[in-house]
Amino acid sequence: MKVTLFATCLVDMFQGNVGKATVELLERLGCEIDFPTSQVCCGQPAYNSGYVEESKGSMKNMIKAFEDAEYVVTPSGSCAYMFKEYPHIFKGDAEWEHKAQKLADKTYELTDFIVNVLKIDNVGARLEGKATYHTSCHMTRLLGVKDAPIKLLKNVEGLEYVELPGKERCCGFGGTFSVKMGNISGQMVDEKVCNVEETEADILIGADAGCLINIGGRINRTGKPIRVMHIAEVLNSR
Repeated sequence: MKVTLFATCLVDMFQGNVGKATVELLERLGCEIDFPTSQVCCGQPAYNSGYVEESKGSMKNMIKAFEDAEYVVTPSGSCAYMFKEYPHIFKGDAEWEHKAQKLADKTYELTDFIVNVLKIDNVGARLEGKATYHTSCHMTRLLGVKDAPIKLLKNVEGLEYVELPGKERCCGFGGTFSVKMGNISGQMVDEKVCNVEETEADILIGADAGCLINIGGRINRTGKPIRVMHIAEVLNSR
């Protein structure tokens, strides 16, 4: 099966290890990986800030970049959801709405792809530790991917999974929200870190780079002995 990787900006610029883990994991599961070098930002930051028309240039570039893909897989629920929004954004534009729908239909978040397309719920990963999982807002509330990450994590050998209290609450990142509403965002991430501490987990796992950078930054600044990992890194552990 040929899979085209949508790396995302945050992974490309800040978390290259997540991109590497994603490729290695999918290859181990029998996928052939393709990476269009013309991919850039999906347009979400500009779009969410109200610059709808200005963001369409980036969106059209992404539609073209992935036009020939069989499956598009990304280690980000937020960015996967943005692709799903393209048909609504281009509604009424006959040419681009059709192309946008084709891209939306073949786009998957990583764990959703593994569980629901590859039909695998145990990837043979092994990681010792006690872990909890942060459910990011876009991935769960908008994209609707809730069960796949947990199924995969519960089958990681050596990993004790503990549910995160208040898991439905936002960590305070919210893309541009954390910049525009810094004080409120800071209080929200403090609450999230307290919830993580309550589990007594030594590993915090998530599936969206933005959330992990936000929560991990607060954990680091407060000196908490908690390791922060993207789920791709966990599932690629042997």
